[in-house]
Amino acid sequence: MSNSGGAYPPEQPEVFTRIRLADRRDVPNIHRLIHQMAEFELLTDLFSATESSLSSTLFPSPPLLPFHSFTVLILEISQSPIHNAAEDDSDQGFRPITRRIALKSTFADPEASIFASPRGDGLVVAGFLLCFPNYSTFMGRPGIYVEDIFVRESWRRLGMGKMMLAAVAREAARMGCGRVEWCVLDWNKNAIAFYEGMGAEVLPQWRICRLTGEELSKYAVDEEYSAGRR
Repeated sequence: MSNSGGAYPPEQPEVFTRIRLADRRDVPNIHRLIHQMAEFELLTDLFSATESSLSSTLFPSPPLLPFHSFTVLILEISQSPIHNAAEDDSDQGFRPITRRIALKSTFADPEASIFASPRGDGLVVAGFLLCFPNYSTFMGRPGIYVEDIFVRESWRRLGMGKMMLAAVAREAARMGCGRVEWCVLDWNKNAIAFYEGMGAEVLPQWRICRLTGEELSKYAVDEEYSAGRR
């Protein structure tokens, strides 16, 4: 069909995303993302992670099988289509997931240079997810627990958080897991509505119990004391 006006409508703005396994090179960005998440959740007083502690605990050598231990997924953004390189994660049992997302309008990411991906090619890290295996005795089946999921402010409300959770749910289903679980702050009504929209059930009758800091450390001291009296 000819265009009598001699001009064509502008192309719809778009971005391209990739979800892949993280490695040690991603630690600086993971650390920055966790700090931003602590700020968003008003919990910076609990933030004490360092790049060194993240590197040593999340990425041991040799690496562990994804979703059978601590697993970190990285969400990357690009202005052009992303081609998975030979170094992709398929040899570890997880093939990177790429998607195209149409935008209503163009906008700038003011933190793009700070969150440049170590994989290069103009990729920018927009978020992360950390999960690990758990177990349901009632079901007699393993599961996956999502400790954290976070998308930077510039890239929210575009379905990227859902993409990361869906990636974990897909792996859990393929592994024969009984469920995927995570926590949400009771004041975060938007997140609660989002999770319920994905089909998740919010369980208000359960409470988190936590031993940490001095209250946890004293058990090691008590054990040492008891051992010395034997």
